[in-house]
Amino acid sequence: MADPSSYRPKPGQIPDSPGVYRFRDEHRRVIYVGKAKSLRQRLANYFQDLAGLHPRTRTMVTTAASVEWTVVSTEVEALQLEYSWIKEYDPRFNVKYRDDKSYPYLAVTMNEEFPRVQVMRGHKKKGVRYFGPYAHAWAIRDTVDLLLRVFPVRTCSAGVFKNAARTGRPCLLGYIGKCSAPCVGRITSEEHGELADEFCDFMAGRTGTYLRRLEKQMMEAAEEMEYERAARLRDDIEALKKAMEKNAVVLADATDADLIAVAEDELEAAVQIFHVRGGRVRGQRGWVTDKVEDVTTGALVEHALQQLYGEERGDSVPKEVLVPALPEPTAPVQEWLTGRRGSNVSLRIPQRGDKKALMETVERNAQQSLVLHKTKRASDLTTRSRALEEIAEALDLDSAPLRIECYDISHLQGDDVVASMVVFEDGLQRKGEYRRFQIKGFEGQDDVRSMHEVITRRFRRYIAEKGKTGEWTDGETPLADGVPLTVGAGAGAGADDMDTALAGGLTEEDGRPKRFAYPPQLVVVDGGQPQVAAAKRALDELGVDDVAVCGLAKRLEEVWLPGDDDPVVLPRSSEGLYLLQRVRDEAHRFAITYQRAKRAKRFRAGPLDEVPGLGETRKQALIKHFGSVKKLRAATIDQICEVPGIGRKTAETIAVTLAQAAPPAPAVNTATGEIIEDEEPDTTAGSPGDPVTAGAPEERLGQET
Repeated sequence: MADPSSYRPKPGQIPDSPGVYRFRDEHRRVIYVGKAKSLRQRLANYFQDLAGLHPRTRTMVTTAASVEWTVVSTEVEALQLEYSWIKEYDPRFNVKYRDDKSYPYLAVTMNEEFPRVQVMRGHKKKGVRYFGPYAHAWAIRDTVDLLLRVFPVRTCSAGVFKNAARTGRPCLLGYIGKCSAPCVGRITSEEHGELADEFCDFMAGRTGTYLRRLEKQMMEAAEEMEYERAARLRDDIEALKKAMEKNAVVLADATDADLIAVAEDELEAAVQIFHVRGGRVRGQRGWVTDKVEDVTTGALVEHALQQLYGEERGDSVPKEVLVPALPEPTAPVQEWLTGRRGSNVSLRIPQRGDKKALMETVERNAQQSLVLHKTKRASDLTTRSRALEEIAEALDLDSAPLRIECYDISHLQGDDVVASMVVFEDGLQRKGEYRRFQIKGFEGQDDVRSMHEVITRRFRRYIAEKGKTGEWTDGETPLADGVPLTVGAGAGAGADDMDTALAGGLTEEDGRPKRFAYPPQLVVVDGGQPQVAAAKRALDELGVDDVAVCGLAKRLEEVWLPGDDDPVVLPRSSEGLYLLQRVRDEAHRFAITYQRAKRAKRFRAGPLDEVPGLGETRKQALIKHFGSVKKLRAATIDQICEVPGIGRKTAETIAVTLAQAAPPAPAVNTATGEIIEDEEPDTTAGSPGDPVTAGAPEERLGQET
C-alpha cells in the first residue's frame, strides 16, 4: 500500500486550468482517469487526510504510485479526452458500464448497390442505417415480415443473391411477393434504392404519409372495380398498422428522445435507457456497474452519456435526452452532445406530463434490473469467495489467490505442440488476458519439458517488464540458466506466437495493460507430480519465489504440490475443487482449440504455400488461370507471367519452388479404389469434395491431448 504523500506533486506544480489526470500504479498501469475544470482544486482533494476520504477513493490513492495530467483548452475537450482514455486504458477504478448481452439492431445496408434489410449486432458500420436496439431478434424479424408486403426490399445474403442472378431464378420471397427480386432484374437499382428509403422513412416514424397514400390507392381501385388490387392494398394497410401496434405511442407529439434512468445503492448502480422515435418506444437497453469510485447520480448519468454516444454521430444522437439528474457542470456535456449530433441537443430533467410519466416507467425498470442483478449475483459472490478461501486453506497460502493462471499442453501424437494460458481473477474468467504458445524449443512429445518451456517464457517476460519499470533495486538483471534476461528474448518466440518480442512494442509510459506484466498468486498446471515439478523448477531458475504452484490431475482430480509425495484431496463437493476444475477445463479447451486450428491450417497447405512472398490473392489467381497445380508445374515461365500480378522474377521463383517440391502421391477414389491421374487436386482450397491422397495426414488416427 502506497502513501499518497510519496507521490504528491509539489505546491504550484499543478496548473489551475481545465484538464484530464491519470493515476498509475507501481506497474505504470493507468488505474483511474478523471477530468476537472480546475486540475489544482480537484487533485488537492485526493491528497488530504486519508481518514476523510471515501473508502473507494482511499483504496485508489493508496493503490496508485504516481499521478500525471494533461492541460486542455475547454471542459468539452476534457470530456472528450477523458472518454478516449477510459476506452484506451480500461482503468480499474473508473465506472464502466458493461452490457450483459449484445443488442440486435434492424439494419439497412444503404452503402450497397441493392440495400439489404437484416439483423445486425456489434459495432456499427459506416453507410448502414440502424433502428433499435431491440430486446429480441425475433421481434425484428416479425416486424420485417409484416413490412415486406408493402416494402419488398432485399433480405437475402450476398451468396443467395449472386446465385439467383446466375441462374435467373429468384428465391422463394421473390415468388410470393415479399421481395422485388432485383437479382433477376425485375426492378432497377435506383427503384430498389427508393424502396429502401421508403422502408427507412417508415421505420423512422414517418408512417402517416404511406398509410394515407395506400388508403387513397385502395379507394381508387375500388371505384374502378379492381377489387383484387383493392383487397391487396387493404391487407397492406392492415400489415402496416399491425407493425405500428407493436410499438405503442408513448409521447403524442412524435418526439425523438432517449430517456435514461438510474437505480443505485452504496455498491452498485443500474442504468436503463428507452429509445423513443416518432413518439414510440423503438428500443431498450440497460447496464449494471460496480461503484468503484465515490460518484454522484449526475456523474453516473455523465458516464452513461459517454457510453451511449461516444461512438455515435448524426441522427443516432436524438434531439432530446431526458435524465434523472444533470451532470455538473451541465454546459460542457450538452455542448459535447450537440457536437456529436451536429445540431442542438436538449439535456434536461422532465418535470410534468407524458415525459415525466414515461421517465417513472424507465426508473421502475432500472429498479427491477438492479434487484434482479443483486439476486443473481449474491450467490455467485458468496460461492466464489468460499472457493478462493478453500483453495488458500488447502494449499496453505497466506491469502486467497485473486489471480489464478492455468497452463495446459496440447498436441496430436507429438505434432503441432502448443500450450495455453488462461486467467481467472476473483474467480471469473479474464479472456482478454488469455495467451497461447507454440512449443519451439524441441521437437516431439514431452509434456514435462513443454511445461517447463512455457512457464520459463511466461515469467521471463514478467521479469523483463519489471526490469523496464525499474523495480529491480539491485541494478542487475536477473539470470535464467546463467544467461542474462534481455527484453523480448523469449525462448523460441515465433512470429505468430502470442509472447512476441517487446522490441517496437509498448513503452512504459503508455499505461496500457501489458501482456505479462502482472504476476499470479497461483499457477495451476494440468497434470500431476512431473508437470508440477517442471513448473516449480522453471520458477526457481528465474528466481521467482512469490508465486504458488499446484497441479490438478485428471484421473482422480488430485491436487499436487511441489515436493510432496502425496496429493491434497479436496472433497468432491468442495467449491475450491470446482473452481480448480473450471480453470483446468478452460485451459484445456483453449489449448485444444488452438492446436486444432494449427493442424487444420497445416492440412490445407499446398505446394504454392512454399513459394516465398506469394500471397493468397495471387495463389488464387494462379489456380484460376491454370486450373490445377499440376498444370502450373508444367507451365513455362512466360506462361506463368501471363497471370495478372505475376512478374518475371516471381514466375521464376514459382517455377523453381514447384520443381524442387516432391510430387504428391496419386489421388485415390475412395469409393472404387481407382487411382486418379488426370488432374492433381488443388490442395490450396481444402474443400471437402477433394479426393483423398494416399498417406494424407487426415487418415492418421491419434489421440488429442
